[in-house]
Amino acid sequence: MQAGKTALTLALAATAAVASVAHAQSTFPTKPIRLIIPFAPGGTTDIVGRGVADQMSRILGQAVVVENRAGGGGSIGADAIAKAPPDGYTIGISTVSTMAVNPACNPKLSYDPIKDFRPITNVANVANVIAVNPNFPAKDYKEFLAVLKANPGKYSYASSGTCGFGHMLGEQFKVSTKTFMVHIPYRGAGPALNDVLAGQVPIMVDNLPSSIPYIKAGKLRPLVVAWNKRVEGLPDVPTFAEVGLKEPNDPAWYGLVAPAGTPDDVINKLNAAAVKALQDKDFVQRLRTAGAEPSGNTPAQHAAEIKKEFDKMKNLVKVQNIKLEQ
Repeated sequence: MQAGKTALTLALAATAAVASVAHAQSTFPTKPIRLIIPFAPGGTTDIVGRGVADQMSRILGQAVVVENRAGGGGSIGADAIAKAPPDGYTIGISTVSTMAVNPACNPKLSYDPIKDFRPITNVANVANVIAVNPNFPAKDYKEFLAVLKANPGKYSYASSGTCGFGHMLGEQFKVSTKTFMVHIPYRGAGPALNDVLAGQVPIMVDNLPSSIPYIKAGKLRPLVVAWNKRVEGLPDVPTFAEVGLKEPNDPAWYGLVAPAGTPDDVINKLNAAAVKALQDKDFVQRLRTAGAEPSGNTPAQHAAEIKKEFDKMKNLVKVQNIKLEQ
């Protein structure tokens, strides 16, 4: 008899627990949400993250509170997202660096970009560019390629750092064109740009938003961009695809992810809020001013983007024998 009562008690408790979880999910969110941005304030990642947080706060009726957790090329913040409780109350910004480049360069990283996250959406894409100091002996992409092929190892390119996105794009370009440039890593895009502008390094590989002010001022000459079409305002600059290079033509992206194990309906609510946020004209204008183009795809589509980029970066690291500086 006692055994029967115990079984009944356990069954009722289990039913109550399931009902409680279901209720919690159906009323989500009931308290503020933390949005971890894995980079310092001020850059494109921060602009995208703070903008979507403001809009989602309004849509969800709960504050989405931004926390910048910089360091390790974004890996410290990404690790904090992965290890948070999977209840939807901690989410974070996903980038090519945190979800593909860092894990590919450092197999000992504390998180797995595929297993430890649940993608929510791609918020925005950003074009990338190869640009040169105006004194470089090439006026366009065709001349640039000819100069590199004729002078293997003579010219160097600057990036924001070893295993940063600019570094990986530069290496992908070298593989795709069978050319050789020397990589000069910096601690951020700012110092790298300063030396290219000063003529200390002739070539810059960068996200377009960082370089566009100098391009518009005539202090950098853009030669080729990674984008699905020619960039508005740079009508004479071809895309990588146009010059026959498919692999380097993928843009950078900034998405939203939650810890693995976050329930489906919570992910769907977060996705719906983020997609709705991208219908706000002022937010979209802020994104475009920063050089980003709104996306707003499904969780499955963003998951596919992450896997595609991670697989590509793992292959590139192997082919080019890229090692992260310790």
